[in-house]
Amino acid sequence: MNKLFIILKGELGASGVLYAETGGAGDFSGLLFLLLIILVFYFFFIRPQMKKQKQLRQFREQIKKGDKVVTIGGIHGKIVEEQEQSFTLEVEDGTRFRVQKTAIAMEGASEQLGERR
Repeated sequence: MNKLFIILKGELGASGVLYAETGGAGDFSGLLFLLLIILVFYFFFIRPQMKKQKQLRQFREQIKKGDKVVTIGGIHGKIVEEQEQSFTLEVEDGTRFRVQKTAIAMEGASEQLGERR
């Protein structure tokens, strides 16, 4: 069909290369579409992740001696000692071990903290 209407209204040059017609509005709409995609990524992916990290950091700063927590490995314990960058946890049978503050999970521990307070 006449080379598919010269590839949907594009122009073939002398060497057979397709040259598409672009106008000023096409360039602006492409830029607008790119900005729209960036905004969608920011509001649906980046911003919620930053908010969650901030909440997790605040949660870990509020934990104190006597709180029951869950590590990211799934170990349940009670904080018996607090250092600058770590906690000493005591598990059910009296065993104590140290974990980094970053190893405390917000899930699971928040329900336990809510019950205590």
